[in-house]
Amino acid sequence: MALTVTFIGLGVMGYPMAGHLAKAGLSVRVWNRTEEKTTQWSNEHPGTGCKTIAEAVQGSDLVITCVGADKDLISVYEGSGGIIENTAKGAVLVDHTTASAGIAEHLASVASMAGQGFIDAPVSGGQQGAENGKLTIMCGGREEDYQKAAPVMAHYARALNLMGPTGCGQKTKMVNQIAIAGLIQGLSEALHFAEQAGLDANKVVEVISKGAAQSWQMENRSESMIDAEFDHGFAVDWMRKDLGICLEEARRNGSTLPVTALVDQFYGDVQKMGGNRWDTSSLIQRLRNK
Repeated sequence: MALTVTFIGLGVMGYPMAGHLAKAGLSVRVWNRTEEKTTQWSNEHPGTGCKTIAEAVQGSDLVITCVGADKDLISVYEGSGGIIENTAKGAVLVDHTTASAGIAEHLASVASMAGQGFIDAPVSGGQQGAENGKLTIMCGGREEDYQKAAPVMAHYARALNLMGPTGCGQKTKMVNQIAIAGLIQGLSEALHFAEQAGLDANKVVEVISKGAAQSWQMENRSESMIDAEFDHGFAVDWMRKDLGICLEEARRNGSTLPVTALVDQFYGDVQKMGGNRWDTSSLIQRLRNK
């Protein structure tokens, strides 16, 4: 019998992710808070657009969510007409939202009481990764639930790993964002220095990218940073939300994150410049505007 999958949340990430599932031949139902998005998706893909969450999850084997933040998860999972009360026992719930480890642990608990499995599965790779089906997915939860969900997630993943029990996916995503924040700031300072020194920044990158300074950010973002083009999808507003989660978890577990805290403030400066929807590589613009 064909697997029935529900996808809740058709934003810049969820829209193409759900599309990959439909193209793979799965029976896909979708729901989005803005009904126009649901209609648009169902017009473009061989799947079913639903008017309510209850309708979307009825009889589903796997329910996937990709929404904004903790409060949105509470709404779609536990709100009236939400996922928990309308999804069948034995189904597995997968959440791709970047959220707190605490909310993952809470949702896993309420899902368990309803006879459902839960996997926290935040993703990395941004809009381009979602569109190309090449996301990195970091999962937390029970092995048996992960094994049920993994073949479905594989349709939009290039790397997929179970990191440990519930919450470990979210904590791994925090590690990812902490590393990225420092790398982008370092690259921004390096490129800004090159420009101020009168060097050809593109030639500098061509040389140093062959050595120890090489990074994914340098390979994929340096050219657009030099050209002041910041439209690669993962917005400053979202990064600040993620770094806030990292800093809160650090306060809880006793970690010291001085660079992360500083870069978070720098992103606040970018927001004040009107760069809320610029991508995260826009840190360089803050230096140029000093």
